[in-house]
Amino acid sequence: MRIVLLLATYSRKMGYLDTLLPKYLARLGVDAHVVTMDLPPYYQMASHREVFGSFQPSAELRPGAIDKLDGYTLHVLGHKETMGYMRMIGMGDKLASIRPDIVQTTAAIGWLPLDAMFWKMKLGYKLFTGNHNAASTFPLAKQRASFLDPEMLRCMMTRYLPGRMVSLFTEQCYGVTKDCAEIAWRFYGVQRRKVKVMHLGVDSDLFYSADENSATATYDRKELRRRLGFDDDEIVCIYTGKLTEEKNAVILGQAIESLRASGRRYRGLFIGAGPQKELIQELHGSITVDFMDYRSLPPYYHAADIAVWPTNESISMLDAAACGLPLIVSDGIVYRDHVEGNGLVYRMNDREDLIRALLSLESAEKRCELGARGAVKMREKFSMDSVASRRLQDYRNALCIN
Repeated sequence: MRIVLLLATYSRKMGYLDTLLPKYLARLGVDAHVVTMDLPPYYQMASHREVFGSFQPSAELRPGAIDKLDGYTLHVLGHKETMGYMRMIGMGDKLASIRPDIVQTTAAIGWLPLDAMFWKMKLGYKLFTGNHNAASTFPLAKQRASFLDPEMLRCMMTRYLPGRMVSLFTEQCYGVTKDCAEIAWRFYGVQRRKVKVMHLGVDSDLFYSADENSATATYDRKELRRRLGFDDDEIVCIYTGKLTEEKNAVILGQAIESLRASGRRYRGLFIGAGPQKELIQELHGSITVDFMDYRSLPPYYHAADIAVWPTNESISMLDAAACGLPLIVSDGIVYRDHVEGNGLVYRMNDREDLIRALLSLESAEKRCELGARGAVKMREKFSMDSVASRRLQDYRNALCIN
């Protein structure tokens, strides 16, 4: 079976479905290909250069480049702007040369699925789409606006109707959370019967709980903490990702300052960059580390004690849980399967409530108990092996292959 994953952006340094799904499909014997544009993730952000700097070099995204990575083939095509949005140049010729049985996009609306729909009619492959936009980042999902509301009308014309047209030619649309799935059928026009919830997965090659009884693991943890400036008895709270207003990571640093002022042994470790970086660096109890390749993150999770994301979703939550860390997330997140039983929820942007949540994890025994539950849950329910196997079965069903 030959499968193409069509992506608007791509980076080898970010562990997301973009890099993990083709890797694990290839392990299952699939001839997997990724076709992407020469655009880095989050290129549309106004603060992209400030946030990512040189973390996303453009050399790997040269139009015409073809590389073999982790068992799959990466193809990079150019882009052009059409009606204010980026569109892949040469999609049809590339798909015709690969001759895929299955084409998977990670979006249900936009030029990528629209063009994939058009070429499906010519090349005959089975088309699958997806939606990764959650309610926490899609304001209309939280409103009870009438269909005559200007924003709803605009959504109908620019999202729902084009999305419905694509859906008519689609086998299935994967919502990575329940709210993503609901947005797909409510706002993006996907036929409800074609929407399926299938969460993202953890790269279990990299993210797993360190053996507490291992002398090597204990030494590595202590050594990294020493290099970072953390004492053995300090409770290190880690955040990884963009340091932007939307993510509001600084509230974690501020909560830690309050705890330290009352004599509590809390510290903050922030891995990323963005406009809030300087604010965090002014806080005595926290340190910042620049963005790094996701494959370098496991030792930092193993060196920490609690993982915190103050606002919306992040795939890193799954990675941290897989490494045995209890989670603290905000109530702005609708989908919480990954945190229930192995973490806590606080009122988003409420510093006092965040302090409450942090204090409730002051006990090492409780942190270990929740962290162990999370590691087991990630291994049994959120592994990329499982996600890839289930998607492959859907692809086989669409092709009527037993």
